[in-house]
Amino acid sequence: QVQLVESGGGLVQAGGSLRLSCIASGGTFASYHMGWFRQAPGKPREFVSSISREGIATDYVHSVKGRFTISRDNIKNTMYLQMNSLKPEDSAIYYCAAQNRLGISDLYTPKLEGEFDYWGQGTQVTVSS
Repeated sequence: QVQLVESGGGLVQAGGSLRLSCIASGGTFASYHMGWFRQAPGKPREFVSSISREGIATDYVHSVKGRFTISRDNIKNTMYLQMNSLKPEDSAIYYCAAQNRLGISDLYTPKLEGEFDYWGQGTQVTVSS
């Protein structure tokens, strides 16, 4: 069974930075397309970013473009989300997710919750104003 564990969340002032990590175990990390989602209190979970299995293709929600960078290290079985210029509205629980399905293009970047098969427990990010 694939397990995903997020880390790196915390409390930061507006304008600051954090780097989230997601470590995968129990599967073949290099074969998964990966993604980050977030959920703020009282709001539905939303897509933040995704990355193709070899890290060639990436995608971002408009609100984080230019501030967040997704990356992965298939040797370390780890995905990252570098978050710069953080805003209070970025405060949320951040979840990593993995898509493990056959026949998907190597350059695909999934964006819908239903496209992902495994989820982490989440890490809290709080940005103070």
